Amino acid sequence: MRVIAIVNQKGGCGKTTTTVNLAGCLAADGARVLVVDLDPQAHSTLALGIDPETVDENLFEVLTDPDGAARLERVILEVTPQLALAPSSIVLSALEQRLAGERIETRTERLTTALAQLPDRFDYVLIDCPPSVGLLTFNALRAAGEVIIPLETSYFAIHGVQKLLETIGLLAERVGHELSVRVLPTLYDGRTRFARDTLARIRELFKDLCFDTVIRLNVKLREAAGRGMPICMFAPTANGSIDHAALAVEVAASAPAERAATLGAVPAEPPREVVVRYRDPAASDVRIAGDFNGWVPDKGVRSLIESDGETRVWTKILRLPPGTYQYRYVVDGEWRDDPENPEREPSAVGGRNSILVVR
Repeated sequence: MRVIAIVNQKGGCGKTTTTVNLAGCLAADGARVLVVDLDPQAHSTLALGIDPETVDENLFEVLTDPDGAARLERVILEVTPQLALAPSSIVLSALEQRLAGERIETRTERLTTALAQLPDRFDYVLIDCPPSVGLLTFNALRAAGEVIIPLETSYFAIHGVQKLLETIGLLAERVGHELSVRVLPTLYDGRTRFARDTLARIRELFKDLCFDTVIRLNVKLREAAGRGMPICMFAPTANGSIDHAALAVEVAASAPAERAATLGAVPAEPPREVVVRYRDPAASDVRIAGDFNGWVPDKGVRSLIESDGETRVWTKILRLPPGTYQYRYVVDGEWRDDPENPEREPSAVGGRNSILVVR
């Protein structure tokens, strides 16, 4: 069971949006997913169609009950056959006062203990954290093995994430709990040069910590939350659905090596060198992803950047065994088919994938 905390002390950066829609896309791919709503605002609970006022028990009872581990199983609500929710409520904001008399080590272990006692029901647990670094967030970090930090494409947001990384490092030092941390660019508007420059700065600053997937601004994400369902159920062809589906693939591809090795597997035949090119005078970053590399942009790909007059040309060099492959380009964070390749097929998550045949 992979436990992933979605954390950022800054509000409005897309934590709940990431939690709910990543969970929905992972569930749509066949995984069993539990969303743990640790935010007293209960936005993940609402975004999954549950009114927190109608729930008899929530995570407050789990985290304050000495036998909370057994109670968690009763609190969990089924959203779909593959997706479940541990709901929140405003009463969670009183947790710190309620547990004030306990040792800090005990207070921050409550969620860890509860999750450890769950039956083997889930492949993923996604924890939506409040916009602060307090007791609830420390419970999430202590319970998790991985952290996703949604990062709005703005300079102030970058500064805040640097501080958060220091906090996570301090946690690892004090309690000996190492975390795998990834940064997810969100609220991206590729139409503006400012957003493109900021995305480039984020990638330069965080390097391999940064997801290749970028979550674009999309009003359908808000509409889906208002309807109480993940975007993949509400508007499967919207940009928000395509982006979170790509994120789900990237998250799944970062699984332990024995599982990840099966992603995008192809017959063991001698590989051929394949060269494809993308031309765009306005683009600043172009990557390629397909079923040949687990849909992780530029994984296992050699890239060259050249100029053809005023147009920049990205050359992608692949080594692939004979076969038929689907692929797309990721241009400044936006997924696009190959404009120079007329061979395309509809994608399961909307849009079209280009087809590459290696003979």
